[in-house]
Amino acid sequence: MERAAVDGTELDYELRGSGEPVVLIHWGVSATWAEPLLEQSALADHYSLLNYHRAGFGGSSPVGAPISLADHAEQCRLLMRALGIDRAHIVGHSSSAAIALQLALDDPQAVRTLALLEPARPAPDTEVQAAFRRDFAGPAIERYQAGDRAGAVDIWATGVFGPGYREVMEKGLPGAIEQCLADADTFFRHELPAVQQWSFTQDDARRIEHPALIVVGEDSPRTFPERRDLLLSWLPNARSLDLPATTHLLHLQNPRGVAEGVAAFYADA
Repeated sequence: MERAAVDGTELDYELRGSGEPVVLIHWGVSATWAEPLLEQSALADHYSLLNYHRAGFGGSSPVGAPISLADHAEQCRLLMRALGIDRAHIVGHSSSAAIALQLALDDPQAVRTLALLEPARPAPDTEVQAAFRRDFAGPAIERYQAGDRAGAVDIWATGVFGPGYREVMEKGLPGAIEQCLADADTFFRHELPAVQQWSFTQDDARRIEHPALIVVGEDSPRTFPERRDLLLSWLPNARSLDLPATTHLLHLQNPRGVAEGVAAFYADA
């Protein structure tokens, strides 16, 4: 990967292909999270793909002070500008879908479309959301605070991905579990608090007029379809895509389906 200085932060990045730019923002669990989409011909053969490590992840600069999702969105915008990208299709997964939405709010001209893969927020106040916090989020944070990083990652991943996540991750993105452990400090110390503190209201959503695609795995926990339904009712120009036989790991389980669905959305946007 190459390296760029963005407002005092060094970010690792790679830029592949040619055509309209597509920016892949990785989720906070692992710096390598977006990589399966880089090899899919539906995107790689027709678009210029920017993949980068956010601050605190992978080879990019570590994070000292707390960093908000708005800070990550601003760093994405500045990286785009440094690379001569004025406007791009933005792809985010889970917490990085929130970063994509924040970027669209902060600089609408920098965003052509939004592809939101199982957004982590906003979270409606339902029993499903409360059960996730009680059964997985809370115990994972407690385990991390007790010094058990591996146990914390395992509890979180089981709750979000399902009990068979290890096999899926190692098959779809070899080394992903090790990268999750390497990025665990940033995830638990910075990413989760930033997601919890991020505010995104219906009024905010109404300001985002960009075409938006919300992608959900049909076998994902109910928490993600609930968030999809909420965003579909809030965003003025949104549509959805459900991928069969996939979970929150949808872009590892079926990267071709994700890429082809996103590319078809771009062609029609």
